Amino acid sequence: MAWTTPDDVRAQVQRLWDRGRILAARLGGEPLFPFSVRMARPEVRELSDRFSEARVWIRTLEEGSKAALGAGYEVVYAEVNHRQLGTNRVPQALVIPTEEDALALVGKRRQADAFDRLVQATREAHPELVPWIARRPLDLLEYADDWQSILAAVGWFRAHPRSGTYARQIDVPGVHTKLIEAYRKLLSELLDLVLPADAVDAEALGLQAFERRYGLRSKPAVIRFRVLDPSLRIHGLDDISTPVEQFASLDLPVRRVFITENEINGLAFPAGKQSIVVFGLGYGLERLGAIPWLRDKTIFYWGDLDTHGFAILDKLRGIFPDARSFLMDRQTLLDHRALWGEEPEQHERPLPRLSAEEAEVYDDLRFDRLGKHVRLEQEHIGYARLRGVLAELFG
Repeated sequence: MAWTTPDDVRAQVQRLWDRGRILAARLGGEPLFPFSVRMARPEVRELSDRFSEARVWIRTLEEGSKAALGAGYEVVYAEVNHRQLGTNRVPQALVIPTEEDALALVGKRRQADAFDRLVQATREAHPELVPWIARRPLDLLEYADDWQSILAAVGWFRAHPRSGTYARQIDVPGVHTKLIEAYRKLLSELLDLVLPADAVDAEALGLQAFERRYGLRSKPAVIRFRVLDPSLRIHGLDDISTPVEQFASLDLPVRRVFITENEINGLAFPAGKQSIVVFGLGYGLERLGAIPWLRDKTIFYWGDLDTHGFAILDKLRGIFPDARSFLMDRQTLLDHRALWGEEPEQHERPLPRLSAEEAEVYDDLRFDRLGKHVRLEQEHIGYARLRGVLAELFG
């Protein structure tokens, strides 16, 4: 085994730093110093067998010690009696006496000073956050450049609980939408420690629910649709994106509502009397559940012929039980074999709301009966076939 060198000592102290233990100790954590370094040294037999190497090793340790350099580790000696070599003074332990010595060994004095300044600023602004820093001291240094702005953001939320405003409206120097967006995860941890319980919506979980959890106003969910009947255009408009609440107030005089995923398919969807097409929602179909006037319409769904397309259809039927699918049948799939692709990740759970025919196709796909991860994207289906199916639906 190699004997301990000054570089080994520095490596052990670096590990203490990397684990946050040195900084945590500054906040009242477990005292570290004096710190005894794990040491590999010559056995008594090696002193005679490798005497010249041992002398070099001792000299190297002494040259890298605090006695030689003014900071670092101290060498603790013991006298060893050897029948051939006589009495020799040999290093028995290496001790780092103080935190200052440890910081000097790994060159972290500047970072430690910056840490102290950040902790003091935190104590003055939000002392409740100091225990968080003690658990994650290196994270504080990671956020050093923006920490004052982060503290200011926490202060704003504390002063304006459940404000109902957009993040863009926070009027504090250094606090802006991009800062909130960049540090949502961190801010969630800090705000949960600082805010009273009634200022936090405990049921709003995850980064996507940040605004709801802390009472900010979210970017409104939008529904995009096209009016397929020229006589029903809204002030001449037929392609409209609107917040869900406004869409709910339209109560359009239509009989049929088509839902499709692909944007181009939505834009190219053929005209049809008393009909609209909604597109681009994906798994966000729950937005349609907030539209009362859709309940008495005939709902049609056209998705990709893959497992996720059927999963979305199943989800839609949880909102509109009578929703019908089209161009998602076995014959359509088989007729477009040359255009099949591969679905990267499949949905594998049973889908209880599918019809028997749909469930059979879904099982063919998820169990790879037709090939590995087969999918037919809806934009690969010929336009003539779409027009033919719609002609039957429109009667």
